[in-house]
Amino acid sequence: MPDLFAEFGLSSNALGHLTSAVQFGFITGTLTFAFLTISDRFSPSKVFLICALLGGIINLGTLLESNGLYSLILFRFLTGFSLAGIYPVGMKIAADYFDKGLGRSLGYLVGALVLGTAFPHLLKKISGIIELEWRSVIYFTSALASIGGFLIYFLVPDGPYRSKRQKPDLSLIFKVFKNNDFRSAAFGYFGHMWELYAFWAFVPVILAFYKNMHPEANFSIAFISFLVIGLGGVACVIGGYISEKVGVKKTAGFSLFLSGSCCLISPFIFFMDSEILLIGFLIFWGLVVVADSPLFSTLVAKNAEAESRGTALTIVNCVGFSITIFSIQLLNYFDGILSPAFLFIFLSIGPVFGLIGLFRKPKLKG
Repeated sequence: MPDLFAEFGLSSNALGHLTSAVQFGFITGTLTFAFLTISDRFSPSKVFLICALLGGIINLGTLLESNGLYSLILFRFLTGFSLAGIYPVGMKIAADYFDKGLGRSLGYLVGALVLGTAFPHLLKKISGIIELEWRSVIYFTSALASIGGFLIYFLVPDGPYRSKRQKPDLSLIFKVFKNNDFRSAAFGYFGHMWELYAFWAFVPVILAFYKNMHPEANFSIAFISFLVIGLGGVACVIGGYISEKVGVKKTAGFSLFLSGSCCLISPFIFFMDSEILLIGFLIFWGLVVVADSPLFSTLVAKNAEAESRGTALTIVNCVGFSITIFSIQLLNYFDGILSPAFLFIFLSIGPVFGLIGLFRKPKLKG
């Protein structure tokens, strides 16, 4: 982001706008896919390939020299729209392959998503070491998106548990919420999403704040951001295995409780003069903040009908990512008013809401 600010003369407020543009594009895309029941009617692998190629191509639009804030927002929006055929469709593919062990399989899938989210930070660090331009991050991510699309298309055909819907059902996105168990799982996911992406977006902000407070601090913001976000992928996998022993619902709830607790104690950590404590705390938070993500998706998938599972996952993603816009923009607003050390307190609203939603139905499958 700092490179984009410098290249195109953007203000620091553009951080929230550019991040939210991706989320808003994803929301629009998932809403469109859900209304048209795309992933339940067409081959998920083909949908994945087409959207991966489109997303990679559109992502390259960021490189145009004539870009300004509005054109960058448009390209980020369209990239997010393309992701509607990646994340929820990927979970649909996993659900089509696994009747049992879905939590573990989604742990690997969401873990890959988390690693992919963190990867640009690592590329940023590498580009600084070997003196590559910021544009290399865009080239690499677009190339990887295209490669990923082809790998899915050629190596992962439609799964044995796929139940195909023959025609679109425009009312399906409302019907799935009539199921109380499904609604309980979805509300838990919504509380989780209020916290997750805002935390990811503002990790570099907190690290920069600490370095400004302590000029003697000697760490790379890009590399630590990669560790904080990327190691969450390991937590997703471990959480999937733990859930098979103690239950998906309990594992998800405990992770959400821990991340919510981190929100509340974060100011005390950020003001302490301990680089090791700061980084250790953020890494721990990065683990627990996302470990429940595949577990909530598992609960959503288990409590939806087989022939509407793709649409159910898609609409829950749509609402979840809609929520992230509000939390990101809320932190973006308070960033100009309060010390960055107090920003994450507002994220505790999500875990509280999510825990209430998750545990109000004791018979939830999982």
